[in-house]
Amino acid sequence: MKKYIFIMDVLKIMEGLKTGKRIEGVLYLDKESGMPTFKAYNRQPRRSRPKDKLLCYLEHGWVKESVQRIKVFESLPKRIGAARMIEALERETVEAANEIEERELFDM
Repeated sequence: MKKYIFIMDVLKIMEGLKTGKRIEGVLYLDKESGMPTFKAYNRQPRRSRPKDKLLCYLEHGWVKESVQRIKVFESLPKRIGAARMIEALERETVEAANEIEERELFDM
């Protein structure tokens, strides 16, 4: 028994298969003709973005600079308690602000 499959965009799919690539898509029965039909997914290549630049390490985190943002990350252990967490956050926020200010002065 022979089965015929209708393949959309045959040239692109065959070109990919000849180079050894796998073609991702969906195989379904066409409602009008009743034939099995393969439609390849239109996958776009992943875009790469520049890595964030590390400005400084903090006691419990870091400060980084991306193209559009300055990022401050903090991760404190719960076991030190709320009062010590608040002190650490305030201390490291001042340290991060100083680093950003120094960076602004040197870039001018």
